[in-house]
Amino acid sequence: MLFAEGEIKKAAQEGAWTVFLVFLRLGLTSFGGPIAHLGYFRDEFVTRRRWLSERSYADLVALCQFLPGPASSQIGMALGLSRAGFPGALAAWAGFTLPSAIMLVLFALGLSTWGSAFPAGVLHGLKVVAVAVVAQAVWGMARNLCTDTTRVSIAAVSACVALLWPNAWGQVGVIAAATVLGLMLFKPARDLTHDPLPISVSPRIGTALLCLFFGLLAALPIAAQAWPNQTLAMVNAFYRAGSLVFGGGHVVLPLLQAAVVPSGWVTNETFLAGYGAAQAVPGPLFTFAAFLGASMNSAPNGWIGAAVCLVAIFVPSFLLVIGALPFWEQLRRSPRTQAALMGVNAAVVGLLLAALYQPVWTSAIFKPADFGLALMALVALMFWKLPPWLVVLGCGAAGWLLSVVV
Repeated sequence: MLFAEGEIKKAAQEGAWTVFLVFLRLGLTSFGGPIAHLGYFRDEFVTRRRWLSERSYADLVALCQFLPGPASSQIGMALGLSRAGFPGALAAWAGFTLPSAIMLVLFALGLSTWGSAFPAGVLHGLKVVAVAVVAQAVWGMARNLCTDTTRVSIAAVSACVALLWPNAWGQVGVIAAATVLGLMLFKPARDLTHDPLPISVSPRIGTALLCLFFGLLAALPIAAQAWPNQTLAMVNAFYRAGSLVFGGGHVVLPLLQAAVVPSGWVTNETFLAGYGAAQAVPGPLFTFAAFLGASMNSAPNGWIGAAVCLVAIFVPSFLLVIGALPFWEQLRRSPRTQAALMGVNAAVVGLLLAALYQPVWTSAIFKPADFGLALMALVALMFWKLPPWLVVLGCGAAGWLLSVVV
């Protein structure tokens, strides 16, 4: 009996190590953002390794898009869970996340140490490329999520509200109102064609994780106010951002900007330069949190600050995706759930549109040359189909050249 238990434990460890190596390779090579990541995952786990069927993969994508947080990272966690249990979920997250997180921390440390040595034009070019990246995200999401007059209207009103009340609670209010509007205005049809997910989590564990998620979401703001502390305030801010982001990595931009710039933790120039650099590394965009943690103006910062912010922003994803798995079959069949999500998705487009104007546009576009550079970056991304890292490097070089010539 003891031998059997030891063999089972050894097999689980070997499974987690295999999962880590597979996702590490993806973490080092998966350029292109969340949509591209879904394509990489499909090729790796449906076509090559056959870990799950095409329909099961589509259903898993639907679950992770229904939940707040980074869909590609959540899919990775669920796949790791299916192969090697909870150690596999952690291994998948670590392999996919750490490469880009380490690159961004090194960039942050270099910026803080040798920032004056960087030509101003290079940093400005990174801010300009952020305009093109966010504009591309707004356009792509609007085409998929705002397909009728009602959803376009929700997006437009959401953008206006977010600009009038540019703080985290204003964005939470927008999402809550959009949920109610979705329930009132939309009546989607039932989708009964699918394969069950090859992942088993007991309802008891799922309920416990969901309760922990909501408990932390409610308790952290109270704790941060009751015991003023920089670390606790950072955990609260990044946990809330990871909990309330619908629609993918780009949408975390306004929540994080509202949390770290007005408080003085990070300057707006550093924020946008880091966001531009985040487009040049593989892996999930949520690793931008590591850059911000390393760039904090007061301790904890550096590697410790990066670890605090990175873990805090990803913990909600762990709790939500694993907690929701036992109940997904019932949720996916509910037209009311789908209707609410349609309203939320439209509001998310509006929030990202507001972020495109403030802080991205207003902090980067000052003269006609800036607009021209942003326009060319957008064309390079959308029509020339150049890889984002190449566009980022090109904009950095062009920014330096413009600062010399103009």
